[in-house]
Amino acid sequence: MVNSDRQQKGQMTMNKQYDTMIKLAETALLAALCYVTFTFFQIKIPVPGGDATSIHLGNAVCVLAALLLGGWYGGIAGAVGMTIGDLLDPVYVTVAPKTFVLKLCIGLITGLVAHRIARINESHDKKYILKWSILASIAGLAFNVVADPVAGYFYKQYILGQPQEMASVLAKLSTATTLLNAVVSVVLTTFVYNALRPALSKAGLMNHSAI
Repeated sequence: MVNSDRQQKGQMTMNKQYDTMIKLAETALLAALCYVTFTFFQIKIPVPGGDATSIHLGNAVCVLAALLLGGWYGGIAGAVGMTIGDLLDPVYVTVAPKTFVLKLCIGLITGLVAHRIARINESHDKKYILKWSILASIAGLAFNVVADPVAGYFYKQYILGQPQEMASVLAKLSTATTLLNAVVSVVLTTFVYNALRPALSKAGLMNHSAI
């Protein structure tokens, strides 16, 4: 009996370690995808003062990562991938810390709604999953629509020392592009997630304890 209990505990530990390794590998893959979509699928819009805002698909991958892996892993994938994108771009390098925090929050909020509130990984109802994947995506990206311009305004004014008027103009421009990014990202993310989910579930790659 004692040996059986030990074997069972050992097997559970090995399974947990294996699951963690798989999630870390998936996180790294999605972080790389965040970087690629942000860097190479981007329409950069120059603004006064040598700054820029952009239309891109990086946020879509961040939200997709949170739906697939949970808030923490998804948020880390988005934060790491898009922060690296900022660090390698002379125009965005100064706002990399802001990017890391905001993208992590997008993932956490999306994961909270999808996995803690709706528990979509435990459901097999396609309509329920579609509804809550849309709502979770909207929650994460609605946060970003509000937080990105506001955080950008204070960050650029008080951290980077930009004049108040310039910071205000950049915040308004950022609001417009962030809203457009959000709308496109919600549509794209929910489509891709619900298309991928059956295949991932069949392959045993859907984590039922995503957080």
